[in-house]
Amino acid sequence: MKRTPYFALMGLLALLGSDRLEKLAAKSPEPDAAEKTASLAEARKGFQTKLPPLAVEKEPVPKPPPKVFRLVKYDAPVGKLAAFLTPDPADGKKHPAIIWITGGDCNSIDDVWSKAPPSNDQTARAYREAGIVMMFPSLRGGNDNPGVREGYLGEVDDVIAAAEYLSKQSYVDPARIYLGGHSTGGTMVLLVAECTDRFRAVISFGPVDDVTGYPPQYTPFDRSIPKEVELRSPGKWLAGIKSPVFVIEGTRQGNLESLQTMARASTNAKVQFFPVEGATHFTVLAPVNKLLAQKILKDDGAACNLSVTKDELNKLFRK
Repeated sequence: MKRTPYFALMGLLALLGSDRLEKLAAKSPEPDAAEKTASLAEARKGFQTKLPPLAVEKEPVPKPPPKVFRLVKYDAPVGKLAAFLTPDPADGKKHPAIIWITGGDCNSIDDVWSKAPPSNDQTARAYREAGIVMMFPSLRGGNDNPGVREGYLGEVDDVIAAAEYLSKQSYVDPARIYLGGHSTGGTMVLLVAECTDRFRAVISFGPVDDVTGYPPQYTPFDRSIPKEVELRSPGKWLAGIKSPVFVIEGTRQGNLESLQTMARASTNAKVQFFPVEGATHFTVLAPVNKLLAQKILKDDGAACNLSVTKDELNKLFRK
């Protein structure tokens, strides 16, 4: 059986050790001036990745409770991919929506409807409970999908394709589609933000700036080829981001050093970095998502006015 995102990350911690995870950023040199001005989308054009054989157990997508999610298929470059989607509330309204990418094996989707403890709620349920449409897309090579896992390359195109599908739903406001993700999913959504301005805002919890710290099952490419790594490492492409992006991590445990390294390197005002005092890689999720869900409901103008402050976030964890 596929491990849930929680146990996938626990395995990652055991494999690498928390010290190494926290020092991923130190391995990645600061981008030079040319890299800072180039966009990731431009750098990816014409690039052909080299993928060694990787044995992955195929698992079908589980059936969600129909009142919570519909199981749908969306058109992606490699074929039709599965996703969970909030059903039409049948109220005649256009609702804000968010695509969410989970941690761990972010190519696959699993149970995201069962109740999770507030200390580690990776379901992002606060959004759907607030009335925001949610979509959890699986990506190429995940579950029993067509295509092969590329590890943060072609999957970016799958997420963009999911947004196109979501925008065509009669009960979704196409101008109010957000993107969020946690851990490996946080890294994925940051790369997506560096390739497109399709999303009204992007929320990235606990990403890394350099993907070489992830184990082989998450990085199935030749890591000895510098460009293979560069095109998958979001710390190098922050200057190209055009949508509001919020990068968030707890200060007690997780990928804090990656956040700090990116914050030091970035001169892009569209990207904001928030180390949250007293929170961990996991406990940061539930309270912050609840806060952001309420803010998204109020973000209903012609342009995005979603904002959050360091004090607002820190206050959630003060005793």
